[in-house]
Amino acid sequence: MFADDVKFSPWWWEAAPRRTACAARLPIKADVVIIGAGFTGLSAALTLARAGREVVVLDEQDAGFGASTRNGGQVGPGNQKFSVDELTQRFGQQKAKALMLEGNVMLEYIKSLIERENIECHFKQVGRFRGAWRAKHYDSMARTLESMQRFIDTEFFMVPKPEQHTEIGSEFYHGGSVLPNDVSLHPGLYHQGLFDRAQQAGATILPFTPALNIETSSSSLSVKTAKGTIKTGDCIVATNGYTSRALRWHHLRIVPVGSAIIATEEIEPQLMTELMPKQRMMGETRRVFNYYRPSPDGKRILMGGRYGYGNQNNTRCFTHLYEDILRLFPQLKGTKVTHCWSGKLGYTFDGHPHLGKHEGVHYAMGYCGTGVSRSTYFGHKIALKVLSDPEGITPFDDIDFRTSTFYTGSPWMVPIIETWERFRDATNV
Repeated sequence: MFADDVKFSPWWWEAAPRRTACAARLPIKADVVIIGAGFTGLSAALTLARAGREVVVLDEQDAGFGASTRNGGQVGPGNQKFSVDELTQRFGQQKAKALMLEGNVMLEYIKSLIERENIECHFKQVGRFRGAWRAKHYDSMARTLESMQRFIDTEFFMVPKPEQHTEIGSEFYHGGSVLPNDVSLHPGLYHQGLFDRAQQAGATILPFTPALNIETSSSSLSVKTAKGTIKTGDCIVATNGYTSRALRWHHLRIVPVGSAIIATEEIEPQLMTELMPKQRMMGETRRVFNYYRPSPDGKRILMGGRYGYGNQNNTRCFTHLYEDILRLFPQLKGTKVTHCWSGKLGYTFDGHPHLGKHEGVHYAMGYCGTGVSRSTYFGHKIALKVLSDPEGITPFDDIDFRTSTFYTGSPWMVPIIETWERFRDATNV
């Protein structure tokens, strides 16, 4: 099942190992201080540094240690988080349409950024197949996508059960849908590319420098760190699922949800072609769903899903993913797992990402599992807001970033909700 020398670290780190930025002393001041050196923080730093601002990026761990180099590398607009009807009922038709169209803009922005900056990260527009977990899910999925197509001209096509083998070498689903414009990339190499571009533009990136407090005054901000205090005109909090209690207001609005991924050993090319003939990103309609994909070199499968609670350096916490991959692909019986890892997503109470400003501090976070495109785009947009550039305006600006009355910052409810959703999946509720 698991290789004797299984590694409890992301497979992505093999090609993009964690590396500490050049050692530098904490400056006493900067134009902008960014807390968080993931996709959001680096995207913001790149935009600001290119605009001539003196930027310092802080991170509690090494740059990119969190979700930015731990995710599955599946990139989409996030438009399936809510149906057209759900968004229209909440915001009205005009606002709902603007939010969905912005999702498409996010996807196009990351595509153009990678091309413009010449970031080598195995970027491919391979599309995404989403399998129907139940037979009734197929028709429901088709209706939802047809509604989106009428609303914002979403491109998709349905794959009925008899033709499913053209997309996936499994009989597990009841057909599915394909979103042909979704993208795959290598998140480790993408983060490395953003890191290099931001640093080359003049940003100072300081890992292992946690922010302990932000003090505001009428004329400036002071960010207290374990290495001293830095004064700044503007500050951006870009920590998503890794937001610490030191940033209390933001911490109370983000629910960290664990996600885990395994990577198999290399698989025979003929079998890989059978299992994933079009090399697409993959997902499913289960409430507690798995997401999976071929590795960029097409030699192994990476399977992601919910977090296994316990010691994350123990294979028992990842056994459920191995069992899931065998249910889907019985052909892989005997295939070893070489890498296991986990990370934290940042969910919000309303299911929407948020960017804005609170008590003089800017923020961008809450990507709810669609972080690669959203974080890159929101990082750029929040930087434009710091620059007072009208291009920083987004349809998300006026959505109230709320917490829950009884939430204290500890995600105690997540395992309970997950157990209930698993029950609903199992009983077809």
